Amino acid sequence: MSSTPLKLAVIIGSVREGRFGPVVASWFVDRAERHGAFEVDVIDLADADIPLPLPAVSPMMEPNPPRPDGMLDLTARLAAADAFVIVTPEYNRSYSAALKAAIDWHFTQWDTKAIGFVGYSGASGGLLAIEHLRQVFGELNAHTVRNYVSFPRYYLLFDEEGNLREPAEPAAAAEAMLDQLHWWASALTAARAIPAAV
Repeated sequence: MSSTPLKLAVIIGSVREGRFGPVVASWFVDRAERHGAFEVDVIDLADADIPLPLPAVSPMMEPNPPRPDGMLDLTARLAAADAFVIVTPEYNRSYSAALKAAIDWHFTQWDTKAIGFVGYSGASGGLLAIEHLRQVFGELNAHTVRNYVSFPRYYLLFDEEGNLREPAEPAAAAEAMLDQLHWWASALTAARAIPAAV
Protein backbone atom coordinates (compact mmCIF):
# COMPACT_ATOMS: atom_id res chain seq x y z
CA MET A 1 0.00 0.00 0.00
CA SER A 2 1.13 3.55 -0.72
CA SER A 3 2.52 5.56 2.19
CA THR A 4 0.22 8.44 1.18
CA PRO A 5 -3.43 7.42 1.50
CA LEU A 6 -5.68 8.14 -1.44
CA LYS A 7 -8.69 10.34 -0.77
CA LEU A 8 -11.96 8.40 -0.72
CA ALA A 9 -15.26 10.29 -0.69
CA VAL A 10 -18.16 8.24 0.70
CA ILE A 11 -21.36 9.82 -0.61
CA ILE A 12 -24.69 9.34 1.17
CA GLY A 13 -27.09 9.28 -1.78
CA SER A 14 -30.42 9.75 0.01
CA VAL A 15 -31.75 12.99 1.45
CA ARG A 16 -35.31 12.11 2.46
CA GLU A 17 -36.64 12.25 6.00
CA GLY A 18 -36.20 9.01 7.94
CA ARG A 19 -33.53 7.71 5.55
CA PHE A 20 -31.38 4.74 6.49
CA GLY A 21 -28.37 5.86 4.46
CA PRO A 22 -26.35 7.34 7.35
CA VAL A 23 -26.51 3.99 9.19
CA VAL A 24 -25.17 2.09 6.18
CA ALA A 25 -22.57 4.79 5.50
CA SER A 26 -21.36 4.71 9.11
CA TRP A 27 -20.83 0.96 8.88
CA PHE A 28 -18.96 1.28 5.59
CA VAL A 29 -16.78 4.18 6.76
CA ASP A 30 -15.66 2.03 9.68
CA ARG A 31 -14.66 -0.71 7.22
CA ALA A 32 -12.83 1.78 4.99
CA GLU A 33 -10.90 3.25 7.92
CA ARG A 34 -9.90 -0.23 9.07
CA HIS A 35 -8.76 -1.03 5.54
CA GLY A 36 -6.17 1.72 5.93
CA ALA A 37 -5.48 2.62 2.29
CA PHE A 38 -7.71 5.69 2.16
CA GLU A 39 -8.26 9.02 3.82
CA VAL A 40 -12.06 9.02 4.14
CA ASP A 41 -14.35 12.02 3.64
CA VAL A 42 -18.07 11.48 4.26
CA ILE A 43 -20.23 13.62 1.98
CA ASP A 44 -23.91 13.85 2.94
CA LEU A 45 -25.94 15.24 0.05
CA ALA A 46 -28.50 16.47 2.56
CA ASP A 47 -25.96 19.12 3.60
CA ALA A 48 -25.66 20.64 0.10
CA ASP A 49 -27.89 22.93 -1.95
CA ILE A 50 -28.55 20.82 -5.06
CA PRO A 51 -31.24 22.30 -7.30
CA LEU A 52 -32.87 19.88 -9.73
CA PRO A 53 -32.83 22.42 -12.64
CA LEU A 54 -29.39 22.47 -14.27
CA PRO A 55 -27.61 25.67 -15.31
CA ALA A 56 -27.96 26.96 -18.86
CA VAL A 57 -24.36 25.93 -19.54
CA SER A 58 -23.85 22.17 -19.24
CA PRO A 59 -21.15 21.05 -16.76
CA MET A 60 -19.95 18.76 -19.57
CA MET A 61 -19.27 21.79 -21.78
CA GLU A 62 -18.09 24.15 -19.06
CA PRO A 63 -16.31 22.46 -16.11
CA ASN A 64 -17.01 25.39 -13.77
CA PRO A 65 -20.56 26.57 -14.49
CA PRO A 66 -22.20 28.97 -12.02
CA ARG A 67 -23.18 26.92 -8.98
CA PRO A 68 -25.19 27.86 -5.89
CA ASP A 69 -23.08 28.96 -2.94
CA GLY A 70 -24.51 26.01 -1.02
CA MET A 71 -22.93 23.62 -3.55
CA LEU A 72 -19.40 25.01 -3.57
CA ASP A 73 -18.19 22.86 -0.66
CA LEU A 74 -19.60 19.75 -2.33
CA THR A 75 -17.88 20.62 -5.62
CA ALA A 76 -14.52 21.17 -3.92
CA ARG A 77 -14.72 17.90 -2.00
CA LEU A 78 -15.67 15.93 -5.11
CA ALA A 79 -12.76 17.49 -6.98
CA ALA A 80 -10.33 16.60 -4.19
CA ALA A 81 -11.32 12.92 -4.09
CA ASP A 82 -9.28 10.21 -5.82
CA ALA A 83 -12.12 7.69 -5.57
CA PHE A 84 -15.76 7.48 -4.53
CA VAL A 85 -18.13 5.05 -2.88
CA ILE A 86 -21.80 5.81 -3.43
CA VAL A 87 -24.12 4.60 -0.66
CA THR A 88 -27.43 4.32 -2.47
CA PRO A 89 -30.96 3.21 -1.67
CA GLU A 90 -33.24 1.94 -4.40
CA TYR A 91 -36.38 3.93 -5.20
CA ASN A 92 -38.72 2.51 -7.85
CA ARG A 93 -35.93 0.36 -9.34
CA SER A 94 -33.43 3.24 -9.48
CA TYR A 95 -31.61 5.81 -7.32
CA SER A 96 -32.59 9.14 -5.83
CA ALA A 97 -33.25 12.39 -7.70
CA ALA A 98 -30.86 14.23 -5.35
CA LEU A 99 -28.03 11.88 -6.31
CA LYS A 100 -28.74 12.30 -10.03
CA ALA A 101 -28.75 16.07 -9.64
CA ALA A 102 -25.44 16.00 -7.76
CA ILE A 103 -23.93 13.89 -10.52
CA ASP A 104 -25.29 16.07 -13.34
CA TRP A 105 -24.08 19.34 -11.79
CA HIS A 106 -20.52 18.01 -12.09
CA PHE A 107 -18.33 16.50 -14.81
CA THR A 108 -14.57 16.88 -14.39
CA GLN A 109 -14.96 15.91 -10.73
CA TRP A 110 -15.87 12.32 -11.75
CA ASP A 111 -13.64 12.08 -14.83
CA THR A 112 -11.09 9.20 -14.81
CA LYS A 113 -11.78 8.34 -11.17
CA ALA A 114 -12.72 4.99 -9.59
CA ILE A 115 -16.17 4.44 -8.11
CA GLY A 116 -17.61 1.70 -5.92
CA PHE A 117 -21.11 1.12 -4.59
CA VAL A 118 -22.89 0.10 -1.40
CA GLY A 119 -26.58 -0.56 -2.06
CA TYR A 120 -29.52 -1.22 0.24
CA SER A 121 -33.22 -1.78 -0.32
CA GLY A 122 -36.13 -4.00 0.61
CA ALA A 123 -35.66 -6.71 -2.00
CA SER A 124 -32.76 -6.35 -4.44
CA GLY A 125 -30.30 -4.76 -2.04
CA GLY A 126 -29.94 -1.73 -4.29
CA LEU A 127 -28.61 -3.72 -7.26
CA LEU A 128 -30.98 -2.07 -9.75
CA ALA A 129 -29.90 1.38 -8.58
CA ILE A 130 -26.26 0.32 -8.85
CA GLU A 131 -26.75 -0.91 -12.43
CA HIS A 132 -28.28 2.44 -13.43
CA LEU A 133 -25.40 4.30 -11.78
CA ARG A 134 -22.85 2.21 -13.67
CA GLN A 135 -24.35 3.41 -16.95
CA VAL A 136 -24.32 7.05 -15.86
CA PHE A 137 -20.74 7.04 -14.61
CA GLY A 138 -19.55 5.23 -17.73
CA GLU A 139 -20.83 8.19 -19.74
CA LEU A 140 -18.86 10.51 -17.43
CA ASN A 141 -15.60 8.63 -18.14
CA ALA A 142 -15.35 7.24 -14.61
CA HIS A 143 -14.46 3.62 -13.86
CA THR A 144 -16.88 1.64 -11.71
CA VAL A 145 -15.30 -1.36 -10.02
CA ARG A 146 -16.89 -4.79 -10.38
CA ASN A 147 -17.20 -5.61 -6.68
CA TYR A 148 -19.91 -4.04 -4.53
CA VAL A 149 -21.68 -4.39 -1.18
CA SER A 150 -25.41 -5.08 -1.06
CA PHE A 151 -27.96 -5.16 1.78
CA PRO A 152 -31.30 -6.72 0.77
CA ARG A 153 -33.94 -6.34 3.49
CA TYR A 154 -31.52 -4.07 5.31
CA TYR A 155 -34.03 -3.49 8.11
CA LEU A 156 -33.54 -7.11 9.19
CA LEU A 157 -29.75 -7.04 8.90
CA PHE A 158 -28.97 -4.14 11.26
CA ASP A 159 -29.94 -3.97 14.93
CA GLU A 160 -31.39 -0.95 16.77
CA GLU A 161 -27.89 0.44 17.38
CA GLY A 162 -26.94 0.28 13.71
CA ASN A 163 -24.74 -2.80 14.04
CA LEU A 164 -24.91 -5.73 11.65
CA ARG A 165 -26.34 -8.85 13.21
CA GLU A 166 -24.11 -11.06 11.01
CA PRO A 167 -21.17 -8.88 9.93
CA ALA A 168 -18.71 -11.40 8.44
CA GLU A 169 -20.02 -11.64 4.87
CA PRO A 170 -20.63 -7.90 4.34
CA ALA A 171 -17.22 -7.13 5.86
CA ALA A 172 -15.55 -9.51 3.41
CA ALA A 173 -17.44 -7.92 0.51
CA ALA A 174 -16.37 -4.44 1.64
CA GLU A 175 -12.74 -5.54 1.96
CA ALA A 176 -12.74 -7.00 -1.55
CA MET A 177 -14.34 -3.87 -3.00
CA LEU A 178 -11.90 -1.57 -1.21
CA ASP A 179 -8.93 -3.61 -2.49
CA GLN A 180 -10.26 -3.32 -6.03
CA LEU A 181 -11.07 0.36 -5.62
CA HIS A 182 -7.59 1.08 -4.30
CA TRP A 183 -5.93 -0.67 -7.25
CA TRP A 184 -7.96 1.28 -9.80
CA ALA A 185 -7.72 4.58 -7.94
CA SER A 186 -3.93 4.23 -7.72
CA ALA A 187 -3.66 3.46 -11.43
CA LEU A 188 -5.97 6.28 -12.48
CA THR A 189 -4.33 8.82 -10.16
CA ALA A 190 -0.95 7.98 -11.68
CA ALA A 191 -2.40 8.20 -15.19
CA ARG A 192 -3.95 11.61 -14.57
CA ALA A 193 -0.49 12.93 -13.66
CA ILE A 194 0.80 12.15 -17.18
CA PRO A 195 0.31 15.08 -19.57
CA ALA A 196 -2.14 14.26 -22.34
CA ALA A 197 -0.73 13.95 -25.85
CA VAL A 198 -1.47 17.02 -27.95
